Order: sequence, then C-alpha cells, then structure tokens
Amino acid sequence: GDRLEGHFVLGHIDGVATITKIEKKPKEVKFWFKVPKKLVKYVVKKGSIALDGISLTVVDAKKDIASVCLIPQTIKVTNFKSKNVGDKLNIETDILGKYIKK
Repeated sequence: GDRLEGHFVLGHIDGVATITKIEKKPKEVKFWFKVPKKLVKYVVKKGSIALDGISLTVVDAKKDIASVCLIPQTIKVTNFKSKNVGDKLNIETDILGKYIKK
C-alpha cells in the first residue's frame, strides 16, 4: 500500500469560524479567522484543520484567532477564491487532537 499523508477529514463539522482578515501575497494568500471558543484548545500552530472540507495546516494560532496559507492552485480549485472578510467557514479540528484531549 501507499503511504498515508495529510490528516483525517471525517466531514463532521465542529463549528463555524469567521474570516477576519485576508492577506494577498504573490505566492500565497493568508486567511485569518476567528475560532469558536469551544474549539480553541484543538487549534494549534502547525496542526491540521479542515475549513469547508479542505485539509490545511494552521500557520498561526493565538487565543481565538488562527490563520492558514493557501497557494494559488488551492485558491483556484476550491471555494476559497470567492471568500471575503466576514464570510463563514465550516471548521473541523483534527480528530487525533480530540482523542488526545479525551
């Protein structure tokens, strides 16, 4: 078999985040979002997260604000191309973090 990469995305939405800032750079776009209080403990820097079903890596995590960076190809092939500040994102935290916390 092939090697397993990435993280498990189950499709079980844990909550809804809100985009607070979008930083466009030549090779990436950084999305900042407000994390629901009940999920803050599961969102960690360099950890995995799914936003609108897309598996991503957390770049920054400070209190209830976090960020992810997307490359142009990811923007092009996902619904992130039409996202704006104030838009909502379905958020699913990493299942392994939930099991460890339990």
